[in-house]
Amino acid sequence: MDSQVNESTKDKLNSALTKITSEYLSEKNTPFKSNLLGKFVRSEVPAMINSLEFISQSRFIVKGSVGQGNWAQVPWISILDKHVTTSTQRGYYLGYLFSEDMERVYLTFTQGITESSKEQIKNIREDIRRTIQTDRYPTSLPIHKDNTINLGSSSKGKGYEESAALYIQYDPKSLPSEADLQQDLKSMIDIYDFYVQVQSDRVKENDTEDNIEWSDEKIITHIHTYIRKQGFYYELEDVKNLFLSLKTKPFVILSGISGTGKTKIVELFSESLGATEENKQFTLIPVRPDWSDGSDLLGYTDIKGEFQEGPLTSVIKEATLNKDRPYFVVLDEMNLARVEYYFSDFLSVMESRKWVDGEVQTFPIISENQVGERLTIPPNLFIIGTVNMDETTHPFSKKVLDRANTIECNDVHLDTLSFLEEEGGRDEPIYLTNERLQSKYLRLKDAYVSNKELVGNVTEELVKINELLKAIQAQVGYRVRDEICFYTIYSRYIMSQDEALDFQFYQKILPRLTASHGQAFQVLKNLFTYFTNYTYDEDLSQDQIEDMLDKARFPRSGQKVYEMILRGELDGFTSFWNS
Repeated sequence: MDSQVNESTKDKLNSALTKITSEYLSEKNTPFKSNLLGKFVRSEVPAMINSLEFISQSRFIVKGSVGQGNWAQVPWISILDKHVTTSTQRGYYLGYLFSEDMERVYLTFTQGITESSKEQIKNIREDIRRTIQTDRYPTSLPIHKDNTINLGSSSKGKGYEESAALYIQYDPKSLPSEADLQQDLKSMIDIYDFYVQVQSDRVKENDTEDNIEWSDEKIITHIHTYIRKQGFYYELEDVKNLFLSLKTKPFVILSGISGTGKTKIVELFSESLGATEENKQFTLIPVRPDWSDGSDLLGYTDIKGEFQEGPLTSVIKEATLNKDRPYFVVLDEMNLARVEYYFSDFLSVMESRKWVDGEVQTFPIISENQVGERLTIPPNLFIIGTVNMDETTHPFSKKVLDRANTIECNDVHLDTLSFLEEEGGRDEPIYLTNERLQSKYLRLKDAYVSNKELVGNVTEELVKINELLKAIQAQVGYRVRDEICFYTIYSRYIMSQDEALDFQFYQKILPRLTASHGQAFQVLKNLFTYFTNYTYDEDLSQDQIEDMLDKARFPRSGQKVYEMILRGELDGFTSFWNS
């Protein structure tokens, strides 16, 4: 047996499978509510699987079900990689399925059936079977690639049968040893890992060194590794989110307390892709408190009638001449001056983006009479504003917030030092064309045909949120809807749909909210319920709140709303920015 499998663990999987198959049929004749076997499947079995040493709790979510309100014909236990899916309704995952008569148990590599068409399910099932060579993985019983799995006659059972790509069949009366069962599960996890990696790398790589196309996930991993090797610690999720936010729209706001490395992450992010100050592809522009109009940033005509270029205009000209390279601009401490005063013209022109002969074009950013040429915002220009929210800075209007992803950078992990001891020298940057970073979509119609189901899912969630926001007239509009859809589309091979939505609710919706009276505070409490599926109560203990957030569908957003509510209870006023 594989040395990583804990053979000393006594009958964890064996006893769990035996208990469920021997007791389930009789328990189905008893009341469903508060049933001890139901509690065992929902709580104790997931905890047991989580305790296996080859199960990473930071990566996997283990769930068990015997039905919702009534006994299920086919109970199940699922093991979900939260970077792929957090729900059995979508994505692909591992799971134990129990036949209706409890005569068979299957360890399966399966997929969600609720949010996929039969054709999609069939295609993914066949792709998994083609991709995986099962003889490479040690198991106690054969791994099957056929359609003879038999869960029973119910429609749910038939649906599970059609979705299973690979499976190992067990007889509950003669189960393998505990060590064998653990080895089987570990081998299935190895298979799962391999398939996830294959999916990530399914981007054609050319043979020439200077023209390699990378998958988005591969690019993100490179950026994260590059940053760590410079001696700076950021979570992989932070890098993923920044990459996806820039790809969704080339304007991002990084907010947070001073000293959290907002500027540094952008500098190293850019450097990892070959964009540096030396080659003029990275520019830091410190914002001054006295900036009062666009001339401070873009330039002005002096008394001699000569145009004096602003710092951003110089970058725009350079980027326009080299449209195959990405250019990054940091507006440092962006809100020292009122953003609407000096940046409104740029924001308005950015919204004029459209496709012309296969290229993204905008209205002119400066009058042609001033600069002597038609100067527009090039598609390879990425603007990142860093902001601190304190008594010296100005708040943002909804006009600005609706046009950006607002990423909060308040987490500081001073005691995380292990990354400083990692071996390996400085990584070399990769030189990707702007095509790998540029958004493919400007309007929802661009994305709809090939992403109908996903757009429908996202829109359905936003309709629910708008109903909650209606009470304070804070509903989101078409622009926000479109950009949340784009982000979710770009992230579909990198994180689960719920995780993508969680980032977007946090970054596109919550920054717009304030509360200073009862109705507005109630909206925040309703949002807490939406994000967590639990009702907020001021008498809840911290342990209860943490448990709710651990189980939440959208934990980031739930945590932020909870902090906003707490601040409101203390001060009588709250916002995204002071919580």
